[in-house]
Amino acid sequence: MTARKLDEAFLHLGLGATAVPQPPFSGMEWYAGYGVRHGNDGAEGRLVSQHTFTEGWDSWEMHPNGSEVVICTEGAMVLTQETPDGTRSEVSLAAGEYAINEPGVWHIADVEERATAIFITAGEGTQHRPR
Repeated sequence: MTARKLDEAFLHLGLGATAVPQPPFSGMEWYAGYGVRHGNDGAEGRLVSQHTFTEGWDSWEMHPNGSEVVICTEGAMVLTQETPDGTRSEVSLAAGEYAINEPGVWHIADVEERATAIFITAGEGTQHRPR
């Protein structure tokens, strides 16, 4: 067994309770390869990733086929969630706290200084829109 850094090499949780380390993250194009590698797991597959932010996200995202868990592990962040009827709410997260982005809920994050979070994402069908 080899230790890996989650912020460099994400983890796929797949069918049959499998856990599959992923190649190093190389930017947004990495997600297309992930879909090819694990698309057969459908909505049951989960991507576990870790990201550090020093500024707010520049686009909204939405996962139509499953919930996403966001666990703040360092710093603080504010998630804005927008339900399908257009209602918006904010969830403030500090280290050790988590929130759930339900399926179909658009979300975005803002950070004042720096924040690190772990994401457990049902990524199939993920959509993005400009901020």
